Amino acid sequence: MNFTTITYAVDAGIARLTLNRPDRLNSFTEQMHEEIRQALDALAADLSARVLVLSGAGRAFCAGQDLNDRGVSGGDEPPDLAATIEKNYKPLVRRLQHLRMPTLCAVNGIAAGAGASLALACDIVVAARSASFLQAFSKIGLIPDTGGSWFLPQRVGMARAVGLAMLADKLPAEKAAAWGLIWDCVDDDELAPTIDRIAAQLASAPTRALVRTRQVMRAGVNNPLETQLDLECDVMRELGRSDDYREGVAAFVAKRAPNFTGE
Repeated sequence: MNFTTITYAVDAGIARLTLNRPDRLNSFTEQMHEEIRQALDALAADLSARVLVLSGAGRAFCAGQDLNDRGVSGGDEPPDLAATIEKNYKPLVRRLQHLRMPTLCAVNGIAAGAGASLALACDIVVAARSASFLQAFSKIGLIPDTGGSWFLPQRVGMARAVGLAMLADKLPAEKAAAWGLIWDCVDDDELAPTIDRIAAQLASAPTRALVRTRQVMRAGVNNPLETQLDLECDVMRELGRSDDYREGVAAFVAKRAPNFTGE
């Protein structure tokens, strides 16, 4: 596959998808969305991949939608933003949320608008200390999309979520970590090695158990306790019959490192 707006490669169980429009702060275009879809199709077919690392090239993670790719002037017919969301942003979030592997996001600079929401659609987010998150939608008369209106309240609470969305203030990475929006904030020169370390750990972990962990925790947001206890029971029954569970117990008893296959 020859990509011009992203890069994609898989090595040692780690799939790396990098947004690659650094001159435009990796903002989204129709072409980028299409190339991301192609990369995710390839990922779905690649059984060697055990974790997806999402990142941005240059000095930004993603500045959101490239407004030059969807220009609006006074005399133009208003664009149907719902059509863009239905075609591009909704399917992208859904695919990330339902991948058969964990997702890890490296935020090296500004993550704004749909770019911020894209990062939050990943399971684990690590940001460089110089990075920041910006809910820029209100500046152009819109609401947080790409799942942002769901991710923000879930992670930081309603008061902070509404403040971030209405005021459109930059949230520094260090504060984002303190608020629980992301997993961690590290010094800029530690971002790449930290991501590599976590990616390697996830790639060698029991993949199915990680995905089930994601699923049951998301279900628990809305489930009453009794329903969640039943769900835990069902999933534990399934995982208890897996090869990775047997391998994990055998490795623990033998005091050796486990060799999980992810199946």
